[in-house]
Amino acid sequence: MTGELPASDDGAASDRASVICRAIRRAILEQALAPGDKLPEDQLGERFGVSRTLARHALGQLASEGLVELRRNRIAVVATPSFEDARDEFDIRIELERLVVRRLAGRLTQRQIAELSAHVDAEEGAKGGSAAASLRLATEFHVRLAEMTGRPTLSRYVRETAYRSCLSLATFGRPHSSECAVSEHREVLKALESGNEARAGELMAHHLDQVAQRALLKAPEARGDLMDILAPYAQLEPTAPRRRRKQSADG
Repeated sequence: MTGELPASDDGAASDRASVICRAIRRAILEQALAPGDKLPEDQLGERFGVSRTLARHALGQLASEGLVELRRNRIAVVATPSFEDARDEFDIRIELERLVVRRLAGRLTQRQIAELSAHVDAEEGAKGGSAAASLRLATEFHVRLAEMTGRPTLSRYVRETAYRSCLSLATFGRPHSSECAVSEHREVLKALESGNEARAGELMAHHLDQVAQRALLKAPEARGDLMDILAPYAQLEPTAPRRRRKQSADG
């Protein structure tokens, strides 16, 4: 296959797999790909100009983030989130991200502060556009904060729960409120810069709770029994069949 990398070039292969991960992740979080969509290794390889092995590696990474499900016979699909897990994901994030801001309060470098400020500016610039793109940017703000702790385990847990909850919001929530998210992110960043650990923790917990509340996470309504669904339609002309039968008998 064209674009296949030598086995010895592990660094380049890893970079190429990361490109695929970022592209598919963005497509999922922006709802261009929907839960249940198939992600064939061979077609992904052709699209990105890499081997099926690299495509499989990228899908494995996305599976570890909860965005992709790997099924039998090497079939990969976009994950279908469970409504029952959606609120739990936010409760877990609140505790994890309290730990993140505890690690960062008063310790961010000027370069990191500038990077985070630029990211929030990008969130603000996205207002009025795609709600899915705004949701992705908001999620990436939290992931970037976790990465700045320099704690790989903490970063991995935050990344997984953040991406998974983003998928849940896209599936079950109402449109993302970008204006509220931007102002809350700025408040969190301000508290981190000032070194106010307690304030940063409170703001982060409140922010994540408000995201879940504003989204009004709601399970899709159960369709119920088929006969119950048809009942109101059956009642539209309830006497017509009887009338016809009576007329036939009289005739």
